[in-house]
Amino acid sequence: MSAAALVRITRPHNAVVAGLTALLGYLVATGTLTVPSLLPAVVVVLITAAGNVINDVYDVEIDRINRPERPIPSGAISLAGAKAYAAALFAGGIALATLTTALCLLIALVNSLILVIYAAWLKRTPGVGNVAVAYLTASVFLFGGAFAGIEGLVQNVSLAAIAFLATLAREVLKDAEDVDGDATGGARTLPMLIGVRRTGLLAFASACGAVAASLLPSGDWWGPFYLAAIAVVDIIILAGAARGVRCTTPDCVRKSRATSILRMGMFAALAVFAVAAVV
Repeated sequence: MSAAALVRITRPHNAVVAGLTALLGYLVATGTLTVPSLLPAVVVVLITAAGNVINDVYDVEIDRINRPERPIPSGAISLAGAKAYAAALFAGGIALATLTTALCLLIALVNSLILVIYAAWLKRTPGVGNVAVAYLTASVFLFGGAFAGIEGLVQNVSLAAIAFLATLAREVLKDAEDVDGDATGGARTLPMLIGVRRTGLLAFASACGAVAASLLPSGDWWGPFYLAAIAVVDIIILAGAARGVRCTTPDCVRKSRATSILRMGMFAALAVFAVAAVV
């Protein structure tokens, strides 16, 4: 069990980005960053890393076929070792969360449980798995805000709602892109049950919800600058989702670049919230 394999199985880039997202959540909630605000970021890095490890534990048989180079199927880490590692990361993250706030600790406990359930079951449950991913993404902003107390969490409700709805739109469209491969692999996803066309309509409805949430006056950052900037972001999000509406095949969804445009809109939204919080 090498150090390199222990790092690689956590998908460090993904975990660090999640930690930075928590920092952004604190910035949006308070308008500033402090040294103590690094603590919730570290909590998020550890719990996200744990979730990535436990995901590989439950995907080991699939990875033996599709991703044999991954740490567990390649033998770089044993299955038992990966389980113990995930448990240690979860324990470390939750232990550090006890040094934050009661709200942060609650979110950390709930999300840790959801990450395990997602890897074991929700991931293979059409629709519900997409909702779980969207919630986990959005909750990081709530977690960052909750480090400043209930007021900070409330400040971030709009941002969390945008993240949830935009992520949900992107997740179902990603599944629509992968229908052919998922069918070959025996997976069951929402687009396979309701069709690509209806999935595109669902994604567009979710994107419209994200746009509506972006206009809610729920934070100190709400004002002329924010409204002007977020209007541009809203156009990007709607344009991305609209590209998926006209598609009836997975190939069409892939060529539409709907998921890439939605991701661009989500990153642009984060930039707008960050700037609006400090100006």
